[in-house]
Amino acid sequence: MSGTEDRAGHVPPVHARAPTVGVEEEYFLVRADSRAVEPAAGRVVARAAAALGDVVSGEFTDYQIEVRTPPCATVAQLHAELARLRAGVARDAAAEGLRVCPSGTPVLGPAGPVAVGEHPRYRASIDLFRSMIDDYAVSALHVHVHLPDREVAVLAGNHLRPWLPLLVEMSANSPFFAGRDTGYASWRSVIRVRFPCLGPPPYAESFAHYRQTASAMAEAGAMPYGDLPFWDVRPHPRLPTLEVRSMDVPADPADSAALAAVVRALVVTAAESVRRGDPGPRPCSELLRSAYWHATRDGWRGRGVDALSGEVLPAAVRGGRLLDHIGPALAAHGDSEVVTAFLRRLARRGSGAHRQRAASRLPGGLVTVVDDLTAPAPAPAPAAGDAAAPGAAPGSPQRRNRDGTPSGPVSAW
Repeated sequence: MSGTEDRAGHVPPVHARAPTVGVEEEYFLVRADSRAVEPAAGRVVARAAAALGDVVSGEFTDYQIEVRTPPCATVAQLHAELARLRAGVARDAAAEGLRVCPSGTPVLGPAGPVAVGEHPRYRASIDLFRSMIDDYAVSALHVHVHLPDREVAVLAGNHLRPWLPLLVEMSANSPFFAGRDTGYASWRSVIRVRFPCLGPPPYAESFAHYRQTASAMAEAGAMPYGDLPFWDVRPHPRLPTLEVRSMDVPADPADSAALAAVVRALVVTAAESVRRGDPGPRPCSELLRSAYWHATRDGWRGRGVDALSGEVLPAAVRGGRLLDHIGPALAAHGDSEVVTAFLRRLARRGSGAHRQRAASRLPGGLVTVVDDLTAPAPAPAPAAGDAAAPGAAPGSPQRRNRDGTPSGPVSAW
């Protein structure tokens, strides 16, 4: 894929064969009166099915629902799909006296162990991990990029591993858990990385090696299913996509769309390196985990660990290195402005964790945090020339970021 700006500053048009991208977002259901989480997923999903179909489902706990966009050809289209789905589930939740809250962890409640859904896969996790599941209430953003070649996808995952801590920082949106400030930017990530089957994937020599490692971990009791690993990068077991799972669900759908643009560019850049014969860097696993931990604690705007070099660097420097790395792919997809605008927003106001803590200092405290998170986001502005991918809803609304800048979805799986 070709692609940076030319000497006159012109950005090339979106590449005709740019891979599609789609996302899953998970939300908590909270009571409109107390703002505490409510185990009402079954009721809301049943209502949503009439208008939205099977793109809405339950999640690991009964406090959560999940929405899934179709594969999208542009980030603007993806943003519009997220706006449509968020508005739809918010309407159905309101009919049950509830609100939809996009936060990586519950701000208020639950009291005691979480209410886990009845899916056999969820029950198997309880049998395996026991009391480690008691507080496992986490909501994520998962990004899927079309990449049907499993061998290339696994090796591309090697290239993505050092960038995962940066994605944690940029998406960090879970400073509170059950009524207390954890002192971390992404408490969701802290909860997850204590499990042996979550967090960064192991380095893989090949798809066969990847499957062998997953099977061995399942045999050892470290993950429920060898054919369904839950690492933060994985070739999806059923879809022809590479899935990135390290991110908290953002408060604003504009940020979700921008993160999807970053992930697509990382995947495209990685796949091109693999096809040139580069199997990916091999950072020290302890250093990678240290970078993860630093990212979970401090989030964006401070200093963080570059997992490739081991350097502790300001956010602006690490953001600049990211743009240097994925710039050609962003330009080829027409996503450069979306991502640079996102980085400007992060520099100005931080991630969702900064936003939550700022709201907590207002009258009402944590109730105000939930009210801010559950308020409707501004509608995206229409983007000229965006064609929907197969399966996308025609005429979906477009949104703008909270600061008023246009934001913007991505070719079918």
